Amino acid sequence: MDTKWLEDFVSLAETRSFSRSAQLRHVTQPAFSRRIQALEAWAGIDLVDRSSYPTRLTAAGETFHAQALEILGSLQATRNMMRSHQVGGQDMIEFAVPHTLAFTFFPHWLMDLRQKFGEVKTRLIALNVHDAVMRLTEGGCDLLIAYHHATHPLQLSPDRYEMLTLGQETLAPYTKADASGQPMFRMPGSPRTPVPLLSYASGAYMARLVEQIIKHAATPPHLDPIYETDMAEGLKAMALEGHGLAFLPASSVRKELRAKRLVAAGSSDYEITMEVRIYRERPESARHGKPAVQELWDFLQQSRGAA
Repeated sequence: MDTKWLEDFVSLAETRSFSRSAQLRHVTQPAFSRRIQALEAWAGIDLVDRSSYPTRLTAAGETFHAQALEILGSLQATRNMMRSHQVGGQDMIEFAVPHTLAFTFFPHWLMDLRQKFGEVKTRLIALNVHDAVMRLTEGGCDLLIAYHHATHPLQLSPDRYEMLTLGQETLAPYTKADASGQPMFRMPGSPRTPVPLLSYASGAYMARLVEQIIKHAATPPHLDPIYETDMAEGLKAMALEGHGLAFLPASSVRKELRAKRLVAAGSSDYEITMEVRIYRERPESARHGKPAVQELWDFLQQSRGAA
């Protein structure tokens, strides 16, 4: 199958016109029609309802349209990835980092690293935890930095991937301070006045850790989820406006705590401590190793030993 057929089909799905799509694709209409027919022959089913005007996709065509978009998007992403390897060269280290760590931990860690290790060229790819892990396993980055907790370990085989611990992070509840500097909302709340919770989207890594906190708290909290997102920065913004309480990594609220714009909203009973880890594919398994990555990894191992 020619990928041009997919591009033709996506164009037809958008314009609903053979003539207009042929014009946009810079081919004659007969040639364009033959390409669509060739795609249908490959798929083994009619994708276009030619009895209607304007042109309409069949049910199978609608399904195929979504798949075609995904396939073309993946191809483009792969092409960009390959070009980035070429442009970046062997001295550019690519990090896949979950959004929260990308905003909070990574900038401070990198500044400290440069002071001790020296100049290093980096490219940061900020993703959710699942996609960041997939980026490493698919060879789309050199290093992965992510949170770790024993109750929710990343599914990375130690036979293929090695790990170093970079530090620790505490996840705890915070809320806006009132006029007297006291928390607007405080754990554990009560059945009559539950605490408005600014929560992580279901399935997010942080959401699972918050569930652990609530599950094992000596005094079960009474919470009323009123808002959700998968990014800690989004929850922090809502907490700063006084909408409710949010569980946030301590590193993400340093400035706000110093300025007393946010305050702790619960005892240590409602906290959980995580490790910040860095992962790489073992050199013997790596599809393409970079000398710069090996040099950095050696430094991090030596630093851990010295500590």
